Amino acid sequence: MKVVILAGGLGTRFREETHSKPKPMILIGDKPILWHIMKIYSFYGFNEFIICLGYKGHVIKDFFATYPMHAADVTIDLQTNTTQYLTSPTEPWKITLVHTGDETMTGGRIKRIQKYIGDEPFLLTYGDGLTNANIPEVVKFHQDHGKFATLTAVQPTARFGSLIFGNGTEITKFQEKPKGEGGWINGGFFVLQPQVFDYIDGDPTHFEKEPLEQLATSGQLHAYKHDDFWYAMDTLRDQQQLQKLWDSGQAPWKIW
Repeated sequence: MKVVILAGGLGTRFREETHSKPKPMILIGDKPILWHIMKIYSFYGFNEFIICLGYKGHVIKDFFATYPMHAADVTIDLQTNTTQYLTSPTEPWKITLVHTGDETMTGGRIKRIQKYIGDEPFLLTYGDGLTNANIPEVVKFHQDHGKFATLTAVQPTARFGSLIFGNGTEITKFQEKPKGEGGWINGGFFVLQPQVFDYIDGDPTHFEKEPLEQLATSGQLHAYKHDDFWYAMDTLRDQQQLQKLWDSGQAPWKIW
């Protein structure tokens, strides 16, 4: 099953970083968040990727084009202009990099890679979210309900603490960053049947609007509820939080 990753957005909240690279190339540790996402899927045996490029997509192409050189021991003979790779990169990945337009919306990007999917079900996620969800369990859940689409529903941690009141203005408890506060949101990490392409008109289509809304009203969209770790890197503060988790050696998404 192929994994499609949406990696073409502008990342306008990271202007200091994204003037020179796309948002999925922002680093967590010494690797871009895109690499971390791929490692999650690869841990479960999903190693064939289609990456939807857009804004500064050449940076992602350059990263993977030079990955073997950076990851392997090499002997470079300048006299004969040859390079011998003495070791191989550890990732068994096959990566198709597709320019899907600088201004194309998420649905349009998905539509543009239809020819590389064919008539098979596929996985889809965004290039800025991390999770410890069990992907094979999501796939099995999707297969069991037999509909066109599954999204992973999550309850993100609130960005601010909340006050618990007793009588009147008396504060009885301070709750630091409560999780979800009861609401579920679209966390990405989809499993989709090829019929989903029929719900997408073209480049201006936001996948999260008409396609998902129509799938929902027609009874073709189900949610796999994941109540453990999920985090979307929307701001510099988010990146700093993910970096802190990575540096601690206890990053919840590091399952490999």
